Amino acid sequence: MAKKRRKPQNRSRNRPAGAATRTAERPPSTEDVAQDGRSDPQGADYTEPKAPPRQRSAPASRRPAPGPQRTRAEKKELARAEREAARRQMARAQRRRQLVWIAGITIAVAAGVFFFTDRNDSGTPSASLPGVLTTKAPWPANADQSAARATALGLPPEAPTPQHEHAHLQIFIHGKGEPVPANIGISDAGAIQSLHTHSDPGVVHIESSVSREFTLGEFFGVWGVRFTPSCLGAYCNDDTNHLQVFVNGEEVTDSLQDVQLDDLSVIVVTYGTAAQLPDLIPSTFDFTTVSP
Repeated sequence: MAKKRRKPQNRSRNRPAGAATRTAERPPSTEDVAQDGRSDPQGADYTEPKAPPRQRSAPASRRPAPGPQRTRAEKKELARAEREAARRQMARAQRRRQLVWIAGITIAVAAGVFFFTDRNDSGTPSASLPGVLTTKAPWPANADQSAARATALGLPPEAPTPQHEHAHLQIFIHGKGEPVPANIGISDAGAIQSLHTHSDPGVVHIESSVSREFTLGEFFGVWGVRFTPSCLGAYCNDDTNHLQVFVNGEEVTDSLQDVQLDDLSVIVVTYGTAAQLPDLIPSTFDFTTVSP
């Protein structure tokens, strides 16, 4: 007779209800046990599961801690301070530019004064030529070194052609007329320069082998009398006395040395105060009386 198989005994019937529930729950952690005030429910055979290893988090970026938040009034004050600083910086830059301009203009003016003063006073032909007179009027013909002065001035040789012209020159010192002597530019040996005078009072003869323009400064250079924009012989400009030149009655405002000796021109040179000028500046002359 076959044996009847026994059904497997359901062990869960003998297990307490609490134990079946416990297997479905996660093992209590140490903290849970501590909080509940219970000891290990599993006894000595219970082993607490190991916690998964902690992953090392990436280091936080080193950002500066945010500063304190500014109020609206503080922001307005900061903006005002920045605008004021920018304005002061622009003002300083503008002052520097102005100083540069002033310095540049000052240097240019000083250079111009030095250039024109040196060129017109100390570096002029009449100031550096041999035998130049710096004495008071009247001045002699001073013709001994006129040939050397004419050569230094670069004047062409004298000849009646192709250029033969005349100009009239008058000189007044403190209101008194001073003579322009005869034989200026004519040495005792008979050498005649292209700019010279004969016996006609004040008549300048322009007789050149080369047709060109001649100037008042070149005539005083041949004469050997210092003539610059500020000095005539021993007479130089000061607070009350001034050197002036008139051509055909009109005052010259440009370089006095560069006044041209045009044909039939009337040139007046004065030195003194304004009250000492001639009552009427001569502007005409009868050139028909001039000998060839």
